[in-house]
Parts: sequence; C-alpha cells; structure tokens
Amino acid sequence: MKLQTTLTTVLALATGAAEARDPAQDERELLKVEAALCRAFETADVATLRKSLDARFTLTDSKGTVTDLEQNLAEVAKKDPVYEVFRNHHQKIRLYGDAAVVTGITTLKGHSGKTQFEGDFQFTDTWVYREGQWKLAASHATRLVK
Repeated sequence: MKLQTTLTTVLALATGAAEARDPAQDERELLKVEAALCRAFETADVATLRKSLDARFTLTDSKGTVTDLEQNLAEVAKKDPVYEVFRNHHQKIRLYGDAAVVTGITTLKGHSGKTQFEGDFQFTDTWVYREGQWKLAASHATRLVK
C-alpha cells in the first residue's frame, strides 16, 4: 500500500510539473528560440542548432526531401546555402503540455553556389519540452507562390 501511495505521489508531482509552467512564458520562450534558430542558420552557428534541435530532429523541406539532425548540421557547417535573410513572422503557437506546434512564414534570401534564391515559406514546427528547454523535433516548409 505504501509503494502505491508513493507511486501515486510521484506521478502527481510529475504531471503537476508539466502543467505548472506558465503558457504565456512558454509562448515567449518558443518565439525566442525560434528567433535564435533563424540567427543560427544565418550565421552558420552549428553549436546553437545542435543545442536547440532534438537528437531525432526531422526536416521535410519545400522539395519534399526528408533529412535528419546530422544531415542538417553538416549542411550548415558546409555553409551552403548561405542565408542573407532567414526570418520567421506571422507565427501562431498552440501548446499541448510538453509539446507545441508553431506555424508561420519564413522569409529567406541567399545563395547556393552561384544561384541566388529568395522566397516565403509556410512552416510548421513541432516542439517538445525536454530537460528544461524547448527542442525542435520536426519542421516542414512549403514554398508560397506569389
């Protein structure tokens, strides 16, 4: 009986901890880390990306290519493409306890080799709260046609 009471207490505390976070603070933190990721892509900051992306991160890009964390970090380290602009805007956040979905538009401008590019992309980012911070678990982008 004592073990059951202890387990019930531990579960209640664990559940309460997830719910104890302030939703407004979570939204502010998510916007902050999204902006930091944009800066990391602009400056080829692999360390920030490794810290903020989940170990099982998956990206589905605008061409339908699916890549994992290490593939994305290698591309950034190679510095191709080079981003002059990498900015998110019109973001909307939906919280689900220790998970969140952020949608919005990413504006990109840069070059890959000698090829220039620019455009707006509708994105959906899926976040998980682990080890006291938000980690980007998955991202999907679709090019917006003007």
